[in-house]
Amino acid sequence: MSDTEAGDALVELTRLEAQVTELKGRVAAHADEQQVGQDRGAASTAAWLAHETKQTRPAMHRMVRLGQDLQRHPLTREALAAAVICPEQAAVILRWVDTIPDEHHDTAERHLLDLAAEHDAKALNRLGKRLWEVIDPDGADAREAEILERQEQAAARAMYLKVWDDGDGSTCGAFKMPHLGGAALRKILAAVMAAKHQNATKGAGTGHLTADSTGPEAQGQAFYELLMRFPKNKLPKLGGLNATLLVTISEESLLGRLEQSGTILDTGDRISPALARQLACEAGILPVVMNGKSEVLDLGREQRLHSKAQRIAIAIKQQGQCATEGCDRTNGLHAHHVVEWSKGGPTDLANAIGLCHWHHMRAHDTGYDMNHHPSGSVTFHRRQ
Repeated sequence: MSDTEAGDALVELTRLEAQVTELKGRVAAHADEQQVGQDRGAASTAAWLAHETKQTRPAMHRMVRLGQDLQRHPLTREALAAAVICPEQAAVILRWVDTIPDEHHDTAERHLLDLAAEHDAKALNRLGKRLWEVIDPDGADAREAEILERQEQAAARAMYLKVWDDGDGSTCGAFKMPHLGGAALRKILAAVMAAKHQNATKGAGTGHLTADSTGPEAQGQAFYELLMRFPKNKLPKLGGLNATLLVTISEESLLGRLEQSGTILDTGDRISPALARQLACEAGILPVVMNGKSEVLDLGREQRLHSKAQRIAIAIKQQGQCATEGCDRTNGLHAHHVVEWSKGGPTDLANAIGLCHWHHMRAHDTGYDMNHHPSGSVTFHRRQ
């Protein structure tokens, strides 16, 4: 095909896709009414269809729900069937029309369909927030305030952050937060990417704005820099310590005499000696086998709570792991007296183990026995 023919074909395929989406939704809604799949023991039509077509259940549930929504809004269904709007626009229209009382549906639906002739789904979604200006101009501001408050409350309840390793040296993540938090994050990243900051941290001439310096890669680099440079004294304490990243590495490797990887105690992840040396250049070094200034690690009976130095020593001794057998928790270990301080136990390393919050609670729970083993680990058993 020529470039013109290829372009025309893509436009036509997009229109066909809209028509097929409407037809699939309509048939799926009808099949749901007929309880298709019930005779085969399926929990729903969507579950049956997902099994038959090897698609995911959420995708099939969305198809059935789309068909049901289109049945309730025939104007949008007809527009989608005629390929006047695309599936994304239809979803936006249905979403916003359903936020207003039934008696105003026709007016709102016609208004959004008119706007869809000139605006894509993203712009249409933004305009949908102003529907009340068309339906009730005098009360639009109050309605908008009500909608915004409801959205903010829902967004606060729906917040999440997921972080996982991809097994290839990178960490991936996804998050959801209220719009205000997103706006603040974009502002902070913009400041880190700004020419003035880049010149100050990387040298003159590096801070010039291009598409590459403001795109996703640059934002990712700015986010990483934000995490690595965040002042530790501004962070809350975790297990009695500021959010300290403990990395162990031999002196020979640190000085470049031996290429040996380091270990992040909290996670057990390995890092290259080059990265460990880079961290050493940018952060303080606390020697564990010390040739310089040492810190007292045994406090006897003079102090009840373990010191920061002791907590670091406990984390290093246990390789960042909870002392309980079978427990893989690493974050925020609590320093626990093996012989309780109230019963005469000293605050020293010989009488200390690191426990995660949950197992530390079990250690003080009279409903459990804690058994100590020669390896330094502990186990818990519910008392009979």
